[in-house]
Amino acid sequence: MRAAAAREGRGRAVVADADPYGARGRIPAGHASVSDAHDRLRGWAAAKKAILAGLRFTSLRLRLVVVFALVALTAAVSASGIAYWLNREAVLTRAQDAALSDFQQEMQNRAAALPEHPTQGELQHAANLMAGSSQHFSVLLISDDKDGRRIAGNSDLDAITLAEVPRSLRDAVNREQPLTDGNKHPYHLYWQRIVSNDTPYLVGGARVIDGGPTGYMLKSLEPEAKDLNSLAWSLGIATALALVGSALLAQAAATTVLKPVHRLGRAARRLGEGKLDTRLLVSGTDELADLSRTFNRTAENLEKKVADMSAREEASRRFVADMSHELRTPLTAITAVTEVLEEELDAETGSVDPMIEPAVRLVVSETRRLNDLVENLMEVTRFDAGTARLVLDHVDIADQITACIDARAWLDAVDLDAERGIMARIDPRRLDVIMANLIGNALKHGGSPVRVSVRLAVSALVIEVRDHGPGIPQDVLPHVFDRFYKASASRPRSEGSGLGLSIALENAHIHGGEITAANSPEGGAVFTFRLPLDASQLTLPPEDEGAVGDGSGEEGGAR
Repeated sequence: MRAAAAREGRGRAVVADADPYGARGRIPAGHASVSDAHDRLRGWAAAKKAILAGLRFTSLRLRLVVVFALVALTAAVSASGIAYWLNREAVLTRAQDAALSDFQQEMQNRAAALPEHPTQGELQHAANLMAGSSQHFSVLLISDDKDGRRIAGNSDLDAITLAEVPRSLRDAVNREQPLTDGNKHPYHLYWQRIVSNDTPYLVGGARVIDGGPTGYMLKSLEPEAKDLNSLAWSLGIATALALVGSALLAQAAATTVLKPVHRLGRAARRLGEGKLDTRLLVSGTDELADLSRTFNRTAENLEKKVADMSAREEASRRFVADMSHELRTPLTAITAVTEVLEEELDAETGSVDPMIEPAVRLVVSETRRLNDLVENLMEVTRFDAGTARLVLDHVDIADQITACIDARAWLDAVDLDAERGIMARIDPRRLDVIMANLIGNALKHGGSPVRVSVRLAVSALVIEVRDHGPGIPQDVLPHVFDRFYKASASRPRSEGSGLGLSIALENAHIHGGEITAANSPEGGAVFTFRLPLDASQLTLPPEDEGAVGDGSGEEGGAR
């Protein structure tokens, strides 16, 4: 405790604390909270969390800029908040300590020198002398006169009155403290910061020991508040500049980082489009350069593998095509011989030995099957090689399907529901192949009668082929258009080659159409063939159509 100054001939003194930060009693009610900066920081954190939760980032550049900006904003706000808080405490504490120390000194020098029961004039004079200190605060002195009446001396009647002193501060100043080893004086100096009419003030109070007057001081903290406001504006401007600078820095960094990424993405798109010779120009030794080298190695290996696969596929197609062409010459001779043998079998003379008749008939049927297989293989080879082209013509769909059925002697087994006059611009030969395969498959594996219905949809033609057989097993449906697929593994050898439906589907695709297979709820399988009424847009220019032909021009598929 700081020693009290004594009046001549008397032992009364004002007790003040030696430690300006700890021993003085501080009344928290009514002054501005020092946790404002922390509240602002928590508000910024909550706002950042809400923004991150609400945004859906769709651009890496945007994400980089936003992340840079948020990091810079968080750092700037944190630094500004801490700097403002520290400077605020330092400014207020310095002004507060100077004013309280001066007030304490004036109380010891002026108030303690007053008589025990001063007059109104003596109190007023002492208050005016105390207010003339370097701190320029207003002073209110309160005491009792000789008659026991309470009197007050005010240095500035418009500045401070007893009613304006917070009740909590008055109670603390007038409360007598018990004397202990740690407390040598019954009264202490107390202070409180208040706000009146939007202006901050420091209010302090102390009492002279042994019945002396009680003094209160009021000092405006408006200059310090203005300094703190200027500091807040400066820190806000610095924060805004830091945010703008971080955004520009993020933009520069994003440009530097994203240019190689953009080139890599563009190269990946070109690679996905089939341009396997795409390569990246590599420079530097960073991670993006390593990624570019990896991309180049991957593209090179992919190009080699695709080239190898293409070469093998081309060799396979060439082999099938060459084999088919080579087989056609001996098949032509064999077919001629088998036709002669078949005529001998059907002749009434019976010139063929009955013992070898079954063998002759087997040779005839297998020769026909082999001939069909070779024709189908040649058709498949043209599709795989991409040489199959449409030869379009305006045809009546009903007449075309009727001709297909009549040419194969299926009129008694097929029920056709098609109106005449439905015209379409398609390839007649390929439509014949499609219908021959679909109807032939229904007759072979389904049940009679087979119903073929034709109807018009929106700019399209829909043809349905339905049989009355047991239907297609569910595990077979996904594979009915696969090449060489046969539903019964126990009968791998049959009249069909396993290519008919596959060829029909390829012919539908080249028309821009589609074929689907399903089971009818009423029983039997249903094949639905959809194709546009005009396939002209799918053909090549006229000068190219003649150059790339269809080969033999003969029918493909099962008949």
